[in-house]
Formats: sequence, structure tokens, C-alpha cells
Amino acid sequence: MGDDSGTGRYLTAGEFDRDMNYIPDRITKDARRPEHGPVEGELWPVEPGRYRLVAAKACPWANRSIIVRQLLGLEDVISLGLCGPTHDERSWTFDLDADGRDPVLGIERLQQAYFARYPDYPRGITVPAVVDVPTGAVVTNDFPWITHDFFFEWRDHHRPDAPDLWPDDLREEMDQVMERVFTEVNNGVYRCGFAGDQDAYERAYDRLWTAMDWLEERLADRRYLMGDAITEADVRLFTTLARFDAVYHGHFKCNRNKLSEMPVLWAYARDLFQTPGFGENTDFDQIKAHYYVVQDDINPSKVIPKGPDPDVWLTPHGRESL
Repeated sequence: MGDDSGTGRYLTAGEFDRDMNYIPDRITKDARRPEHGPVEGELWPVEPGRYRLVAAKACPWANRSIIVRQLLGLEDVISLGLCGPTHDERSWTFDLDADGRDPVLGIERLQQAYFARYPDYPRGITVPAVVDVPTGAVVTNDFPWITHDFFFEWRDHHRPDAPDLWPDDLREEMDQVMERVFTEVNNGVYRCGFAGDQDAYERAYDRLWTAMDWLEERLADRRYLMGDAITEADVRLFTTLARFDAVYHGHFKCNRNKLSEMPVLWAYARDLFQTPGFGENTDFDQIKAHYYVVQDDINPSKVIPKGPDPDVWLTPHGRESL
């Protein structure tokens, strides 16, 4: 498989290119037309109890949705189904559940929810996916918009003290920061790991570390990416940083240095890890099992590294002073 979502492909120049063609449906309040994002697909109404978020703690893109769901307090209105960290070419599976079936949807493979909607679905079976429980059919797998809509469209169901993950006065700058984080870091590590030749790898490596140095500088005088409060931008960066030393440094050859050797970024990452919603949804055993077993084109032996020690994530970070 090309990457953890089954969506990667190689270009002739040897550069990894992520297929960002997802099911463009949106779940909005009263099935209204949203102000931002794609509207090519169908619009579904916000309805507590109707939808199930299917995700995997192993996958960084899916991990975002798990964290945001908890930060906003949506646990009682959008249920959560968790896939195991390893799978075959066909689909993510529910092997964490007792009988290998999701207890709500009654399916063994996420593929079944996709086929319930599109019998000949031609693309990768990706997480996260939102599934319509009454029909068992997938609604959307468009991961950037799933978390966006959890914030904007499900506001009536947020917990009272939910964080403002998308501050209006920072929206323009935040979009720019998140775009750079996505292209250069979230996707940048994959561009290194799946480069098809030396030149493509070195270009990807240089781009990644230019961005990592930019982040180290940006976070030197502010606690979070956008200032003194956690936003969606932090969630998006965190899931890559959490995997950096355990996977990307070695497996994806992003080895100029470890995250733990960058004083600012490492303290920032630990600060988030120790914030409710982040650390308890980060499973290093699942993360390592996924990358080192599923991506056997990079790791044919499927041997999983023992380290690093996850307890270092609980050491003091000192970011409170910012």
C-alpha cells in the first residue's frame, strides 16, 4: 500500500504524490450549504446519535479526528469505532473488537461501509470515515473537513468549555500556517519515506527540515502555533510530531535529528501530549505496528523497533511560562 491511508502514489519524477480526492459530502447543521470548503457532494444534517466516526489511532490523519472529537466533547453525539493498526490491501479491519466486528455497524472491514454506498468504490479505503449508522453507508472520508465541521457544524453539541479551535480573528493566518504544516511536514515526511529516487528524497528532506526549523523558531516565543491557546493547527501538527522519533526518523529516513533533539518543538509536543485529549489518544505500539508491518515495501522484514521509551513524553516541558 502506498501509505497509511492507501492513497499514495508515485510520480514519474520519483516524488510521492498524495491523492486528495475524497468523498466530498458534508454533515452540516440542517444540511445547510457551508461557508467554507467543498460542496460538490451531498449535504447531510447534524443529528446526534446518527453517525459513527471510524478511525484508527495508528493513522495520523484519523488521529486528528479522534482528538478533536474529544476536545469538543462530542463523545456522546458521535460514536467512535476503532480499527486495528494492521490491515491488508483491501481495507482497515475491526480486529480490536472481541469478534472482529464493529459492535455498532456489525462489519468486519471498513470496506463494507464504502461498498454499501458505492458498490464499485475505486479508491483507497481510508480512515477517518464518517458512517451513517441507519444505512451502514459511508458519508465522507474527507479528513480536513471532518474536523472542520466537528467544530463549526456541531457547535450546539460542544461541551460548555470547549476550546475555540478556529478563532475568527486568526482564520486567515491559521489557514496559511496549516497549509504549510500540511504540505511540508504532515505530507513532507511521506514525501521522504516514499521517494522513488535519491534526488526526490533529498529535495523532500530539505523541504521538511526547512519547515521544521521554521516551526522551532515560530514556537520559541509562543506556547501554541497561533498564540496562547490550542487551535486546530496544533492538532494537525501534533499527530506528525508524535510519530516522528518512533517512525519517521528511521522508517521514513527523516534523520537529520530526532524531535527530542529540537528543544522548542520537543517541549511543545510534550506540552500537547500532556493536555487532555492528546496523550490518551496516542498509542505508540499501534503506531509502530502500523508503519513497520503494513508498509512492507519499506520494511520487508516487518520487524517492529522496541524503542523509543514512551515515558519521555511525560517529562516536564516548561511551556507554561509562555
